[in-house]
Order: sequence, then C-alpha cells, then structure tokens
Amino acid sequence: MPWNFSVVYAFVFCAAVYFPKRLAWWLPLVVMLATDVSLNFYYQHIDPGHSVWDSRNLANLAFNYVAYAVLILLGRRFNPQASWLKLVSGGIFGAILFYFITNTASWFFNPFNNSEYTKSLAGWIIALTKGTSGYPSTWEFFRNTLLSGGIFTALFVGAMKITAPAESPAEKRAGVRDEEPEAEPEEANS
Repeated sequence: MPWNFSVVYAFVFCAAVYFPKRLAWWLPLVVMLATDVSLNFYYQHIDPGHSVWDSRNLANLAFNYVAYAVLILLGRRFNPQASWLKLVSGGIFGAILFYFITNTASWFFNPFNNSEYTKSLAGWIIALTKGTSGYPSTWEFFRNTLLSGGIFTALFVGAMKITAPAESPAEKRAGVRDEEPEAEPEEANS
C-alpha cells in the first residue's frame, strides 16, 4: 500500500456516525491504541536502536489521538440518514483535519530529529508540503490521505446505505399498539 493510504480516518469517522454514542468513542480509540502499542513493540523489535517509547515519540503519537477525537466529534455531527455525498465529504474533511493535526504535531515534537523541521513558519510549511529528505514528499502523504479517506468512507457509507432496510409507513408503525377505545361501563341488570 502507498504511504498514508489507510482505512483509519474512515473507520473512526464512520464509527462516530453509525455507532451509539459510547461505542462511537471507545471502540475506535481502543482499536487504535491496541494497534499502536503492537506496532511500537514490532518496530522496537526490528530496530532496537530506535526508541519508540521516548517522550517525544509518545507525545507525537498522543496527537494522533487528538486527531481521532476530532474525527469522532466531526462524525457525531452527521446523521446516518444523510446523503452518501454529504457523508463522504465529511470523511474527506476528517482526513484533511487528521493530516493537518498530525503533521503539525510531527513538526512540533520532531520525534525523528529531522533537521528540516525548524521551529519557524518556514519549518511548519516544510512539514506540511515537502517533508523530510529520503522520504516521499508530504504532498504525496496528503494525496494518499485524501484518497484513502474518500475511498474507504465511500465504501463504508455505501455498505450501510445498501444494507440499511428502508422503512415503509407500515414498518414505522410496526409494534406500535393502536389505542383501544375505552370500554363502556356495563349497565347493571335489575
């Protein structure tokens, strides 16, 4: 897969749209935390010289969770019955927010000591556009973030729209009791 081509943005956004309130918060955050901890152990194993548990790396990673929280807050503002286009647009906007939040955190905390990320406006712009030497430009990451956010949100929303049963007027009333007329008092027989 290309760099930053991920289902994460769509997963978190769509969980917020479709899941009940509490589940919309804890499920994506717990899944991402479990994944991040597992990946950190993996990366520590394959590159013992690089500490994935240092404070700058963990602070940078914490901003991913800030970005996830923003995606959840954004998703909670959408109604599951909204149009496919509106929901996909929300997912793409969420991917844009994720990109800006996490790249700004990478510039600020600079966990890999990138010399290009000076603490200036120019350094921040480099973090958002060019990135660091030896890696694809940040614009490529941004493109892949937009594409994957849009594609996976479209797939999730499309699946929900296709599988969600349409409610007919009769289905809306299904299980609802009609009011029974009050019984007239019986007259006493003399």
